[in-house]
Amino acid sequence: MSFRTVGYHGYALQFSPYAGQRIACAGAENFGISGSGILYILENTPDGVEAVRSFRWKDGLFDVSWSEHNSNFVITASGDGSIQVWNIAASQQGPVSVWQGHSKEVYCLQWSQVRSEQLVISGSLDKTMRLWDPVRSEAVSVLTGHEQIVYSSVWSPRIPGCIASTSGDRSLRVWDIKSPGGAKISIAAHDSEVLSCDWCKYDSCVLATGGVDGLVRLWDLRNPKEAVRQLTGHENAVRRVKFSPFSASVLASCSYDFSVRLWDVKVGDTPLETVSNHSEFIYGVDFNLHNPGQVGTRLNAFAGHINTDETS
Repeated sequence: MSFRTVGYHGYALQFSPYAGQRIACAGAENFGISGSGILYILENTPDGVEAVRSFRWKDGLFDVSWSEHNSNFVITASGDGSIQVWNIAASQQGPVSVWQGHSKEVYCLQWSQVRSEQLVISGSLDKTMRLWDPVRSEAVSVLTGHEQIVYSSVWSPRIPGCIASTSGDRSLRVWDIKSPGGAKISIAAHDSEVLSCDWCKYDSCVLATGGVDGLVRLWDLRNPKEAVRQLTGHENAVRRVKFSPFSASVLASCSYDFSVRLWDVKVGDTPLETVSNHSEFIYGVDFNLHNPGQVGTRLNAFAGHINTDETS
């Protein structure tokens, strides 16, 4: 099943943590170089993927995250350096709040997955990450240390206050927001820009990274001097990596080579499955949290097209 975002290129997506059939997708006109952005709220129905709401913004939208505290709230990252908070149940078309702080494009954001925290992390072309208090709608801390654009910033699902980030400076860094003084761990993760990272949901010390070099690498923070595994096969940059919420060893990756690959990192560097039915760069991949029977389900946003695939 597929949905075409006419006039916009999809940059990021996330299944709702509250309703498995609901998906948020952020997009931009003209590959984000100029023009406006759009947030789609989609429903995956037996008849296909349908847009139930859409919201436009004056600049491109490059990332999206659902609130972990309210099923109707979604946040987006914009090319104008701001973050928007949307109430998808409200009749108004504009955001309910706009957070200002970054001086350049915001490329990544995520709501903390630890219920005791009410915090958001964002990363930007201005080389910083900012920690936001959604209640006060303001930044409460700025994390510095990356030397180039911050492409991904991801909360640990198991350790409160812990964040992993990747950057154009080729590094993977791990931060403790309770302890000032910069990143606690810095790893030269790839010989190219590192576009994505994700935490294993079952092991608090294991992360995956994806780089412009087309490689996926697995890291164990207990011994971060070298990757514990390298997955090869992508023929172009790996734009996003995502661990399964149902298995400690299953990982999905999507690439500018128009493919999505599903791996079992315990088996080796041969993917369990490769899906190559797309005709443009693939920017996003996610698992449906609500259906353990759909461990291989992928939803990919790319070049104005969203596609859902299901494997048993």
